[in-house]
Amino acid sequence: MNRTSSPMPTTTLRVMSAKRAAAIWLVLAAIALVVLMASLALGSVSIAPARVLAALLPSHASHVVSGDLAGEIVRTLRLPRALAGFACGALLALAGALLQVLLRNPLAEPYVLGVSGGAATFALIAMIAGCAWWIVDASAFAGAFVSILLVLGLARRELWRGEPQDTSPRLLLTGAVIAAGWGAVITLLLNLAPDNRLRGMLFWLTGDLNGGAMPWTALAALVVVLMAIVPAAPRLNVLLRGDAAAQALGVAVMPLRLRVYLVASLAAAAAVTTAGTIGFVGLVVPHMLRLAFGNDQRMLLPAAALGGGVAVMGADLIARTVIAPAQLPVGVITSIVGVPVFLWMLLRRRR
Repeated sequence: MNRTSSPMPTTTLRVMSAKRAAAIWLVLAAIALVVLMASLALGSVSIAPARVLAALLPSHASHVVSGDLAGEIVRTLRLPRALAGFACGALLALAGALLQVLLRNPLAEPYVLGVSGGAATFALIAMIAGCAWWIVDASAFAGAFVSILLVLGLARRELWRGEPQDTSPRLLLTGAVIAAGWGAVITLLLNLAPDNRLRGMLFWLTGDLNGGAMPWTALAALVVVLMAIVPAAPRLNVLLRGDAAAQALGVAVMPLRLRVYLVASLAAAAAVTTAGTIGFVGLVVPHMLRLAFGNDQRMLLPAAALGGGVAVMGADLIARTVIAPAQLPVGVITSIVGVPVFLWMLLRRRR
């Protein structure tokens, strides 16, 4: 086999002790809580931490009704937006980590198989038609689902027929071609869109959490994704050795590959439906954690969820405050930060 067909060698797999994994998770969870509190306190209107905590207590729920402005801002605006950002970041990072295992390529990311392109195409069509926000969200998910079905249909041999050779490159090429096709349609739609809707469409394409007032769908998707894939983490460690080696060790490779593809695609679909296309999170966060702590999926998957959530919450905080009261698209911040961070990781690894 050509050495370039398996860019994630087995030497990167270091089995981690439960204590060290738990310590990493606790540190990431603590960082997530700090960023969450900062997201609730900072913005165009600053709110003291004590008032933020008071607004979050159930006994102070009446503050919203009685006209407490700080409580209303925290509970109805900032908390849902922060939760939506955390859920979307976690979903994107999990999708990226899973696709990097599936394709055995550390440069794979959630949008590489065309899920975001399909979601964006259908969402833009709904925006041009002037549909309500919930129709736009439903259209985005429908587009992502259509893209998933296209890849399933075109790459079915790679996903559920056992073959001795590495089929990941063909799956990657199939997704890349579909993504390119969606990109062409998106460009056409942007050229045909009326001027009064173009700004909103561009904002959505670069990541928009303004519609994250209902984060529960993304949070529910995150719980389902974690429950579906974390128990399979030991088998994912074996899958990293290659399909033939995994089969020899008793792993049902094709059902596992299909499961990973579906879970990663649905995670990306839920994130894109909630917040548009937010770049670099699914690429940089799993790659950074892998370089720092190794490639043990039992540790990496929960850590990627926490790290991705922190990344998008932090990016949203910057997007809301850097030119307040105006806001920037979240995806602009993740890209501005993600590009130099990823280049730094590549240069550091080369040394």
